Amino acid sequence: MSGILGEFAYINWSMLIKIVKEIRDHKFIYLLLFLILIGATFVRVYNTRNILGFYYDQGRDALVIWNFLHKGDIFLVGPTTGLQGVLLGPLFYLIITPFYFLGGGNPVWPANFLAILTVISIIVVYVFSLEFFNRYAGLITAGIVGFSYYLIVAARWLANPTPIFLTSVILLYSLAKIVKKKESAWWVVAVLMIGFSLQFEAASAVFYLPAFAIFIAWQRKKLPSRRILVASVFVFILTLAPQIIFEIKNNFVITRAILRTLFEEKSFRLSFWEVLAARLSFYWKMFFIKIWIANIRQFWAFSLGVLAIVILNFRELWANKTFRILILFGVSPLIGFILFQGNEGNVFDYYFSGFYLIYILLFAIGLSYLVKSKFGMIFLVLFFVLFFQMQIPAVKKYLVVGRSNVSLKEQLAAIDWVYKDADGRAFNVDVYVPPIIPYAYDYLFKWQALAYGYEPSGDREDLLYTLYEKDGGSKFFREWISRQEGIGKLEEETVFRGLVVQRRNRI
Repeated sequence: MSGILGEFAYINWSMLIKIVKEIRDHKFIYLLLFLILIGATFVRVYNTRNILGFYYDQGRDALVIWNFLHKGDIFLVGPTTGLQGVLLGPLFYLIITPFYFLGGGNPVWPANFLAILTVISIIVVYVFSLEFFNRYAGLITAGIVGFSYYLIVAARWLANPTPIFLTSVILLYSLAKIVKKKESAWWVVAVLMIGFSLQFEAASAVFYLPAFAIFIAWQRKKLPSRRILVASVFVFILTLAPQIIFEIKNNFVITRAILRTLFEEKSFRLSFWEVLAARLSFYWKMFFIKIWIANIRQFWAFSLGVLAIVILNFRELWANKTFRILILFGVSPLIGFILFQGNEGNVFDYYFSGFYLIYILLFAIGLSYLVKSKFGMIFLVLFFVLFFQMQIPAVKKYLVVGRSNVSLKEQLAAIDWVYKDADGRAFNVDVYVPPIIPYAYDYLFKWQALAYGYEPSGDREDLLYTLYEKDGGSKFFREWISRQEGIGKLEEETVFRGLVVQRRNRI
């Protein structure tokens, strides 16, 4: 035992010495990286209490965790997917539950935790690039990911896709280690990351499976020992264990939903020509908007420049097997979503959450060749000058007012107004939100009741508060407000940006 501990200590000291030497030899690069990480953290956690989007999904998830913490209700599955009847595993709930507990129910805590995970993913992608490409590609990727407006918004999303930023890059790192050094223990890590990713965003991670199958065939001479193979299979099954138990208890409802989607709805079709143009246009916009948020002609110029660099250096790049891994995993969803025509043909941007960093790293690898010449450096500096010129105003506005006229700030202000106006009296609440089901407010009233001492009454009370988010006067809203007019007489109304609160007295 002492020998093993001594060897472990030696490895750690050796690694620490290498890290210190790397930083000492490239001080300027690591100063820039440090500033990027500080800035990326700031723009991901600043003012969260005021601008956090807390809506249907967030309320639904928070209620599950509330019932676990306060009632002991065990959960075996997690959030729903875009496919009817298909549920994710419970891992997302498990990782955010401690932060709801530590924050006393405050959703800001888990939101900031998820945001920090995306900062860690920037560190991992830099290490990945340093080891298998070059430090400049890692630094460029860190700069783009750290300050891209849309990636900042994605990082601040209190939702299950957010952690896949981290698991996706750990997966890539694991595969690269397998190829480069035949380190068989990394097979277990790779399989674990696929299992985790399937629980965070299945629409992304499902395309890891065919890519991983091709990787296995490609690296068949480096397959792990039987012991590692058994451990890998065991770890993968373990990630699915809660869903398997849920399936057995509920007559395989998820399996039947998946089979219905695949076969009855014929979600995957080879006759894809009719959707090809639409998908290619979507792919371009999905990629474009992560890096450039205006002036598409400028981005075309940079993109064509990067493409030219990649073509000119393709032989060198293709000789790097890690580059092939990036191409393999980057192409997998592009082909997959052309063939996939289920879910009424809908493909949403967040389905690619597990691939954002792959595409940006590929782009950055092309840009990294520019550091080899003075003209190239001027081109690279120009890229980042224009990049920050666009991103900073958008990010600055977002950090102050958010993306919606109803955020956590307005919701808490409205609930505070209700409780202060009720002044200890029992009251009922009726809420209208565009998704119809007001899970967000159901949770927020429960949480705020801890401070005010009581929840809205479940019995019929004369004092009624109606809250609604403005939605432009849809048919559903008109029906809802008409029903309220017949239930209670309006006595007072106040507005918090896009959220209206009314006190009514039952008729």
